Amino acid sequence: MKKQALLTLTMLVSTLGLAAAQSTRTDEKPTRNIEVTGFAEMEITPDELYFTVSLREYFKDEKNQKDKVTISTLEQQLTKAVAAAGLPKEALTVSGLGGYQNYWDKKKKPSTFLESKQYLLKVDRADKLDGILSKIESRGIQYANISRVDHSQKEELKKQVKINALKAAKEKAVYLLAAIDQKAGPVIMIRELEDNLYYPQPMLAKANVRMMAAESADAAPDSDLEYQKIKISYRMQAAFEIQ
Repeated sequence: MKKQALLTLTMLVSTLGLAAAQSTRTDEKPTRNIEVTGFAEMEITPDELYFTVSLREYFKDEKNQKDKVTISTLEQQLTKAVAAAGLPKEALTVSGLGGYQNYWDKKKKPSTFLESKQYLLKVDRADKLDGILSKIESRGIQYANISRVDHSQKEELKKQVKINALKAAKEKAVYLLAAIDQKAGPVIMIRELEDNLYYPQPMLAKANVRMMAAESADAAPDSDLEYQKIKISYRMQAAFEIQ
């Protein structure tokens, strides 16, 4: 009998609790809110330029294949030029190795194998490349072109663009609600929708690099490097209570 009474009491309490919960949910008014999207973008000038420089061996006396300028000699010239430009040792790294047969007489078999070597050079300004190349034997430079660009403060700038996009969302909510005599309250939700990081492909406007076939020169020509800015953009979605 006691067990039955206890069971009846438990069921009654549970029923009352469920009814109270349902009553509470029914009595609650839905929160009025506004959802908006904010957009922001920033264009920045790259301060990290990465050039690919290729050096290759050659003969000073090409006809008789004598007085070969080795890749180690050219590399020493490049290394000293990088140091003279005030760049750290880490600014220059090896990115590839290769070589080619030197056909000096089409009727005969090639008598020598000339080595080539590629390097990745990081500079903060394009004009530094010209000063570096001017200290290397012109005939030893196979090519030099830019491979990519970047910015040293990219991550911090991305944060700032996100903040600007969120502020734009809040500003939009404020003026939209003001149009109907309402005010924006506390934020309910923030969502990052998308990001866009555009890295332009730099192009050389003129023949700015000295090829192996070019005649020797005491100095490289002035830089004609033209490139666009890096563009960072973000969209942020936010929801605010309507007061």
